[in-house]
Amino acid sequence: MELAQVRLLVGDFPACYRFYADVLGLKPQSGAVNGPYEKFSPATGSAGIALQDRAMMAEVLGELGDAATGHRSLVVLRVDDLDACCDRITARGATLLHGPAPMTDRMRVAHLKDPEGNLVELQEWLLLRS
Repeated sequence: MELAQVRLLVGDFPACYRFYADVLGLKPQSGAVNGPYEKFSPATGSAGIALQDRAMMAEVLGELGDAATGHRSLVVLRVDDLDACCDRITARGATLLHGPAPMTDRMRVAHLKDPEGNLVELQEWLLLRS
């Protein structure tokens, strides 16, 4: 089994597209700014994040509501320099909810939300496991 992607179901597709592309700086696969689907890739690594219009998936499954409630997802992105990354994304309009701060003795983290309220964690690994 191979992880293909993490897909977030969103209501305001253009706002989320701008957040992942323009604020976080992930590379969009096709440039589908208005959806209903787009995959984003980080500069390094193979896993990606995809956005899909929530209404489209509700039609497919016939059971999802129009809006998510509570925290149902956490997108985790590893960065080399957490402070520099936070400076860069706050300059682009992101609002940090927490951090940069230590999470464990092995990593520092910062948290923010995308326009749909999905949590995003930025991680800087301080020590690699041996």
